Amino acid sequence: MPTVDVDQNRAVVAAAEQAGLDLVGVQDHPYVADHLDAFALIGDFIARTGKISFFPDVANLPLRPAPMLARQASALSRLSGGRFHLGLGAGGYWDAITKLGVPRRSPKEALDAQAEAISLLRGLWQPRGHHVTASGEYYSVDHMASQEPGPGGVEIWVGAQGPRSLALTGRVADGWAAPIPSYLPYEKWAESNALIDRVAADAGRKPGEVRRIAQLVGTITDTPGPVGLQGAEPIRTDAQGWADVLTELAAQSFTGFVLWPEENAADQARRFGEEVAPVVRVRLGQKPGWTQR
Repeated sequence: MPTVDVDQNRAVVAAAEQAGLDLVGVQDHPYVADHLDAFALIGDFIARTGKISFFPDVANLPLRPAPMLARQASALSRLSGGRFHLGLGAGGYWDAITKLGVPRRSPKEALDAQAEAISLLRGLWQPRGHHVTASGEYYSVDHMASQEPGPGGVEIWVGAQGPRSLALTGRVADGWAAPIPSYLPYEKWAESNALIDRVAADAGRKPGEVRRIAQLVGTITDTPGPVGLQGAEPIRTDAQGWADVLTELAAQSFTGFVLWPEENAADQARRFGEEVAPVVRVRLGQKPGWTQR
């Protein structure tokens, strides 16, 4: 997802909900013509489901100005009864982003804009009667009325890769949506978690307050396969092997898992929910977040 094949998108979400999964992530690449708009798709999915939650994985902040993003997020949260959260990215594919008329930002500028946006978003999600006036370097609003989200509010999960972005996550974010290993290799995840922990503690937060979501590319197969969690190699093993991988990652602070299937997404969603998730839930003695891209 999110391809232009509407029926396929809907089939994946239906399979995910029927299999007992908790969360669906939808990629946000507005510059890709073969992708439908992530927020429009999420609105469609919300209307067709009753339990499963959704998040953009991750929202392209340079193309979605923070004041409007606040309105979109609060609306989707209200429409879904609290089943929407906000994955947030500072921007990555700048050659593509700038083709849509947005000025290029340096890495520092992009991160500063993201920090500014997080503060503004939270200000604009206050109860009715609250107004926000801000004159920032990247976003300015004048006495803008807030709009409270649905039950439980909207969590902000940062798709952080580099040290400064990970530090921002530890300071102010509700969660870390660990990028797929082609962006951040598996062997970097433990040290990234440790950095988030250190910064969170220095900021007076409990590290466990920062949700950790592991994003895994691969296929649930019928037979076992070798799993090394090195580099960016897809995971290709049976349900038991997947359960072992997720149990290992849970020991590294991860509480949610996003499957990026290589093919047959609807069937993989079903298998992830019916064959993998129950095993790990029993092992952990709890119900972590289980997701389908």
